[in-house]
Amino acid sequence: MIADALKTKYPLLLLLKKLIMAKSSYYYQKKRLCFAEKHKDDCQVVTSIFRNNKERYGYRRIKVVLNREGYILSEKVIRRIMREKGLLVKGRSARKYCSYKGEISPEVPNVIQRNFKADKPNQKWLTDVTEFSIPAGKVYLSPVIDCYDGMPVAWNISCKPDAQLVNTMLDRATHSLPQDAHPILHSDRGCHYQWPGWIKRVEDAGLTRSMSRKGCSPDNSACDGFFGWMKNEMFYGRSWQGVTLENFMRQIEAYMVWYRDERIKLSLGGLSPAEFRSKMGIAI
Repeated sequence: MIADALKTKYPLLLLLKKLIMAKSSYYYQKKRLCFAEKHKDDCQVVTSIFRNNKERYGYRRIKVVLNREGYILSEKVIRRIMREKGLLVKGRSARKYCSYKGEISPEVPNVIQRNFKADKPNQKWLTDVTEFSIPAGKVYLSPVIDCYDGMPVAWNISCKPDAQLVNTMLDRATHSLPQDAHPILHSDRGCHYQWPGWIKRVEDAGLTRSMSRKGCSPDNSACDGFFGWMKNEMFYGRSWQGVTLENFMRQIEAYMVWYRDERIKLSLGGLSPAEFRSKMGIAI
């Protein structure tokens, strides 16, 4: 800015020498200033979309939202705006909750065999339990995810990783099933899925049990992937100091509803699971 203000009176090279600035640095900074001025309105729009979606959308999903609104902006520009404005989706890795307590029921084969694609709804279901640890204590989430479109069919949230957590979730899931639907239900080898109450519910609903091999997380990687997205988008990188367990469970509930009804998936053409099923004429 100093060089620009004085370059009508003095040679640019002399000014840069006095400012101890390389010529390439001068033109680089001028280009950045021009970009900021040119995309001033774009920055506001991108920032608004990022904030309105609770800082969970990366450049690809922001691009989809812009396209929906008829706002033309390249992915390259969106990435640059997000980088310069510090609009980064926070995330980190953490130790995975493990509910394996040994073999307490007859072995069940792995029917899914890592084939997580389904041709129709209610053909393949995945389930697991994940743990959230905050200063106030621990909270556990147990969902059922449909392989067809990633729809969370049902879920349950509790402060205890007990039989009631998974059994209540399964009751909600099977209650929504059409009479002719009998999906494969895949899980890991956690103790929840070997207890009599769970097995009876599965059999009564006419579901086919499928279980991962012992200690082989890739056998249920699609469900683990859901947990990864969720924790990156609403849990990691945030302070939960002073948040009660009841309030935290309400936030998990709100996220699950948002994920089902509003969160766009690129694999579904920029629609949420609920929007996709509505478009396909499938009852939710």
